[in-house]
Amino acid sequence: MRRSLFSLLTVLGLLAALHAWIGWQLLPALTTHAGWITLGAAVLLLSFLLMPVALAVPYLKRRGLSETAADHVAWAGMLAMGAFSSALLLTLLRALALAALPWLHLPPIQQHEMVELSAWLVLALTAAATVIGYLNARRTAAVVEVSVPIANLPAALEGFTIVQISDIHVGPTIKAPYLQAIVDKVNALQPDVVAITGDLVDGSVRQLAPHTAPLAQLRARHGAYFVTGNHEYYSNAHEWIDEVRRLGVTVLMNEHVVLRHEGAGLVLAGVTDYTAHHFDEAHRSDPHAAIADAPTGHPRVLLAHQPRSATAAVEAGFDLQLSGHTHGGQFFPWNFFVPLQQPYVAGLKRLQGLWIYVSRGTGYWGPPKRLLAPSEITRVRLTTG
Repeated sequence: MRRSLFSLLTVLGLLAALHAWIGWQLLPALTTHAGWITLGAAVLLLSFLLMPVALAVPYLKRRGLSETAADHVAWAGMLAMGAFSSALLLTLLRALALAALPWLHLPPIQQHEMVELSAWLVLALTAAATVIGYLNARRTAAVVEVSVPIANLPAALEGFTIVQISDIHVGPTIKAPYLQAIVDKVNALQPDVVAITGDLVDGSVRQLAPHTAPLAQLRARHGAYFVTGNHEYYSNAHEWIDEVRRLGVTVLMNEHVVLRHEGAGLVLAGVTDYTAHHFDEAHRSDPHAAIADAPTGHPRVLLAHQPRSATAAVEAGFDLQLSGHTHGGQFFPWNFFVPLQQPYVAGLKRLQGLWIYVSRGTGYWGPPKRLLAPSEITRVRLTTG
């Protein structure tokens, strides 16, 4: 308990210090008027307060905060988080650039102009990144076409389509209309299979069941399939597994099904999240168990939320793994940090005999913001290798 409290206070202290540093860097350069400086400081203080409060929304709901009020708090906090992220990065870049000013030997008046102009530039770029990122995140994901060559693919499976959606994160800022638009777009593709590769929700079944209801409308020739992501385990995975099944979607828990298509067979398997055993040892992710007793000679496709399941998938003999989790970084510069945890960030990759496709996600997590990492609905076509 003490360690958790210490960690929380450390994070809050760092967050406060970073907000104060942004204010110290920018406010004196923007204005000398005490009233405007006070207003700027108040905005930074509000940003600092909103972010942890937004993350505490589930707790606040349990303490009686209404759904509407909780959603408003979450929206405000997540928007603040996205703006703060851009402001911090741009302020850091500005500080580095200004540190080089003495080397340019500019007259003092030009140096002063550079200090003021760069501060306004940080504000303008922060606003632009926040607005553009918001619009990118809130639009319905575009369809990305991917062809995957499979060795010895039966002729009947040429062009077999799997439409993958991933990382929607239904929760405080993503509700039923957002998911309904995704479902409608998926159905319009008339897929052979729909694959949902985890992180569907951020919240309890009680809170979000009305907003995940559109999943019941998914239509595919051989059905829709789901595997758990890490966020399901933050939100009581056992209840969500039951709810997803109630909606008519098949949940693959370290198991497989054999699909018969035009006389040919395809093995579709799914594993629990890579970290599931931290929440329930019985849910430990196991690609070998998922393929146990599967018929030989059929193409083998694995649904696994995290790309780092690929090493075990190779050993188990899969041909293709569909994953998500990374969001493609979601917005700059987080795409540079994803490789610290995951072997692949986005797109089609190869590991020995295994193809891995990593979706950038169909929704978003946290800040409603996407920059240089567009959301996607992926239509995977199997082709002869």
